Amino acid sequence: MLIQMLDETMATIRTVAQDNRFTLHSQETGTVLQVGGGIARVRGLASVTSEELVQFPDGVLGVAINLEPEEVGIMLLGDSDKLSAGIRVTATGRETDTPVGDGLLGRVIDATGRVLDGGKPLEFHERRPIERPAPEIIERAPVTTPLETGIKSIDALIPIGRGQRELILGDRQTGKTSIAIDTIINQRDKDVVCIYCAVGQRATSVAKVVGTLREHKAMEHTVVVVASDDDPPGLRYITPYAATTMAEYFMEQGQDALIVYDDLTRHARAYRELSLLLRRPPGREAYPGDIFYIHSRLLERSTHLRSEFGGGSLTALPVIETQAQDISAYIPTNLISITDGQIYLSPTLFQKGLLPAIHVGKSVSRVGGKTQHPSLRSVASDLRLAYSQFEELETFARFSTRLDDDTRATIERGRRVREVLKQHEHQPLRACEQAVILFAVNAGLLDDLPAEKVTEAEQKIQQHLVSALPEICAQMDAGKKLDDEQWQRTTECIQDALAEFAPSETDDT
Repeated sequence: MLIQMLDETMATIRTVAQDNRFTLHSQETGTVLQVGGGIARVRGLASVTSEELVQFPDGVLGVAINLEPEEVGIMLLGDSDKLSAGIRVTATGRETDTPVGDGLLGRVIDATGRVLDGGKPLEFHERRPIERPAPEIIERAPVTTPLETGIKSIDALIPIGRGQRELILGDRQTGKTSIAIDTIINQRDKDVVCIYCAVGQRATSVAKVVGTLREHKAMEHTVVVVASDDDPPGLRYITPYAATTMAEYFMEQGQDALIVYDDLTRHARAYRELSLLLRRPPGREAYPGDIFYIHSRLLERSTHLRSEFGGGSLTALPVIETQAQDISAYIPTNLISITDGQIYLSPTLFQKGLLPAIHVGKSVSRVGGKTQHPSLRSVASDLRLAYSQFEELETFARFSTRLDDDTRATIERGRRVREVLKQHEHQPLRACEQAVILFAVNAGLLDDLPAEKVTEAEQKIQQHLVSALPEICAQMDAGKKLDDEQWQRTTECIQDALAEFAPSETDDT
């Protein structure tokens, strides 16, 4: 009787299939053995592949990352409160991917493409895998174009090029995010698409960043990708890779892109949390053995492509938080060895009010010097060494009351350089505005000026130059070299601007 019923059922299925009323699809399913802490262990799914998306009831997604003989370890990308042991999980047969395209500009989203800004649904025409191989060596071109941050101490002393990877590190609350945000703001008219990737940040901090970008009209060329500290560790782990895929889309279209990872310390902690929950062997500081690899394969995707491959570029600014100014800790040394230089922010300088609190001696750019504007290079070539010598002399001068004239002059010049390198938050400067004030302090034109009036004089010089010599400003901004006659005209312009600061006879009396 049972055999007869089965035969009749199969005959009905064949008849319906022949009528093309529906198509049969096979799905591979498994059973959840354990769930909690942002991961799930599943029995079954024998054909699932690494990094494959799986789906749980209620639309919760997961990514298969641990493939074992008897079970599969899955990191969850959504809320696991409603999941329990015994429920069914289905393999989707597709790699973990994310939306890409111009429709993402101006939006706040997560790694899966979910809209977080309360706006209209996301518009995109393509999804790409979040894990993609880095460009081959033959596809890469030298870094030749500057990425202007608008910050004097960076553009002059630690220049960054398009396609470079420059690490920003320092203790908490020293201004790391501010430097990254100022760099994004400065790309408004530079035709650079920006991706701000927030990993493990508080929702209030991300909202403040988005508000700042909107206030300075920088959201039009920016995509904000968020995984807050309330999200599961799996979503925090894949977010930088998804953000990089979004940025690579613009690079492959021949555009220049900038991506900020804020910050990779929390990303490493999320991966450590996942690895310990999946019972992978811990190593130094309980991080798994492949912690270096997860960051190197991420940052190697940032480069400058050759013209036959589109000519686009992707510049990376990863952010790392140090503890008690220890840049020799595990994760900071990993990132320093991967990147092409670092910008170190000192809490000591921050407490003194020397903002941005960039420690020139511990900061370096291994690539960007070749891309620096000629006008900036000519005035800042000796500035770094002179400033380092000043800091050393200033330290020793505290122990001596008698100083020779040369030492006293060096210290006074250094104090004015320090005043010049100060800069307010969210006020990036053009290349010509930076070059002219650095030229003035380097040439000794500010030596007779009291240190407390340097900031006021700087503003006067910049305003006077822009109004009196617009053609020289345009030439500096375009990256062209000035001749001696043009530098002479610039010197005269600076002297005219400083005329009102000259001491009067009444002051002398």
